[in-house]
Amino acid sequence: MKTVWIMAALLVGSAVPAWAADTFDITITVDDMPAHGQLPPGMTRAGIAASHIKSFKAHGVPEAFGFVNAARLADDTGNAAVLDIWRQAGYPLGNHTYSHMNIEKAASLEAWQADVIAGEPAVASRMEEAFWRYLRFPYLSVGTTRRDEAFAFLRDRGYKIADVSIAFSDWDYTDAYARCVGKADTASIERMKVHYLQGVDTGIANMKENSKRVYGRVIPQVLLTHIGGWSAVTLPDVLARLDAAGARYVTLAQAQADPAYAEPGGGSVIGRSASKNNIRLVTDTSGDPALDLKSICK
Repeated sequence: MKTVWIMAALLVGSAVPAWAADTFDITITVDDMPAHGQLPPGMTRAGIAASHIKSFKAHGVPEAFGFVNAARLADDTGNAAVLDIWRQAGYPLGNHTYSHMNIEKAASLEAWQADVIAGEPAVASRMEEAFWRYLRFPYLSVGTTRRDEAFAFLRDRGYKIADVSIAFSDWDYTDAYARCVGKADTASIERMKVHYLQGVDTGIANMKENSKRVYGRVIPQVLLTHIGGWSAVTLPDVLARLDAAGARYVTLAQAQADPAYAEPGGGSVIGRSASKNNIRLVTDTSGDPALDLKSICK
């Protein structure tokens, strides 16, 4: 596997892109803990968590908020170790609901509220006196008819909403990567990495341009990633690109103290603000090569 990544690195290159000028603050958040997607052969959930932490520490990331679906703790006896490893590294945990329940598709508002509450013990018990009442809405959906009631419920329980401003769609690659590892298809893994990192480059460039269009500046960013095998193996390259782009790593509280995050909501904070103010966003992905992630390695 080491050969695969060396070859991919040569294909992608290490030159600093032309957009790497403006510095900006960014916090990193990690969803679907303790387990996201298929587990690639030869990897463990604890190993994936340790790999994330190693990369974060190497790049001076002071905090990576992990958002927990506590129902996944029952899937495997080793999954609890993921949360413990995270806390031992000094990184905090928050609530992602017990079962990753989409509020818009829940049987009722009360069912969703119960799922939020059910997710609390696994987080609270590990956070002790530290503040953990951040909620990341599954699928970044805050609902439509249930939105105001959900926000009121969270306020009453002392929650803050963990927003998002940037993501690189790592979740789209997770299961495809596990399949390719299982088939030892190194050529497809190379293609996936080149495709993904080109998307990361485009995503960073678009983020800077769109932030300036909407706010007149590059606001502090909240990056969404996931605790999966694909994220673990590509995170060093993602962080290197963020470093080159001028990233300064901060905490979630520091990032969301910016006025841009004053009104929480679903989806991306930049997208919401653009829609509200009728501002057209850059969505150029023309440089990305075509890749069918749903069928690759099947």
